[in-house]
Amino acid sequence: MPKRIKIGNRWIGEGEPTFVIAEVGINHQGDMKIAEKLIDVASFAGADSVKFQKRNIDRLLTKESKDKPYDHPNSFGPTYGEHRKALELSEESFRYLKKYAESKRLVFLVSAWDEDSADFLESINVVAFKIPSADLNNPSLLEHIAKKKRPMFISTGMSDMEEVETAYHLVGKHTDQIILMQCTATYPSDFDELNLRVIQAYNKKFDCPVGYSGHERGIAIAVAAVTLGACVIERHITLDRTWKGSDHAASLEPHGLQTMIRDIRATEKALGDGIKRKFPSEKSVAERLQKSLTSAKPIMVGTRITAEHLTAKCPGTGIPPSDIDKLIGRIANRNIDDDKILQWEYFD
Repeated sequence: MPKRIKIGNRWIGEGEPTFVIAEVGINHQGDMKIAEKLIDVASFAGADSVKFQKRNIDRLLTKESKDKPYDHPNSFGPTYGEHRKALELSEESFRYLKKYAESKRLVFLVSAWDEDSADFLESINVVAFKIPSADLNNPSLLEHIAKKKRPMFISTGMSDMEEVETAYHLVGKHTDQIILMQCTATYPSDFDELNLRVIQAYNKKFDCPVGYSGHERGIAIAVAAVTLGACVIERHITLDRTWKGSDHAASLEPHGLQTMIRDIRATEKALGDGIKRKFPSEKSVAERLQKSLTSAKPIMVGTRITAEHLTAKCPGTGIPPSDIDKLIGRIANRNIDDDKILQWEYFD
């Protein structure tokens, strides 16, 4: 499978900038004005993509589950079914939001929670699909979406390596456009359960781009994930972390998203190419702070240089101390004062 995959007009993978997904999810509260505002937030912060979630409630839930009372602080309805429907946007809303996101030069992504939702998303020509962690062990949905031959972001929360391998190879029978996302499916996640080194394990084990979908508090972990090899970062966003809803506490407010993306871009630059070199910008610092071979006593013309004639002092504008063995044994071609920075032209 390829280590680089094209999503819309962007490449993801080795040698490419980190692809940042701003996950709205259901943080729109069922309100299109909030959904539109969150797209604006993602665009202003410099995200590459904005993502929502699509469910067919009747396909997703049993009648018993839909009718079950949902007496919870985060409830948007008296039953679980009504709660879920209150947070589900219409198909027309998705069509509008896709156009709006693309007008902001954002890749529009959606998690498909069932086959009907996946078929609808295909009909509006989404460029890629997201598989939520809850469906990693759902081969029917995985194959249904994989057969559509579009890139698939696959979150791997709630799973072990064997389950990830099974899903990877199942999807791989139909498409090689896979991005695996390390994830811990708690909201918010505790730091000691994030297991970021799985990113390295995935990069070693699987021939595909690897990303990180985070639900922790703060922004530092996303930067750490990039240093460990994540080429995709996904974080939930919200207008207010105190709002009612299960995802807000694990989300970033606008300033947090801006700061995270700023720090990711700085980290990308800082990682470099791994080739150790001297930078031109270091030259003036080296001249000021590094040492040069210096005369430890007056040296008369014709003197053969020994270690006793030499010491090392700042500035670093003369013969470097590392060249002392090349200098010892040479003959001074002039008188040299005590405490003088030495240059090669002083010696034959």
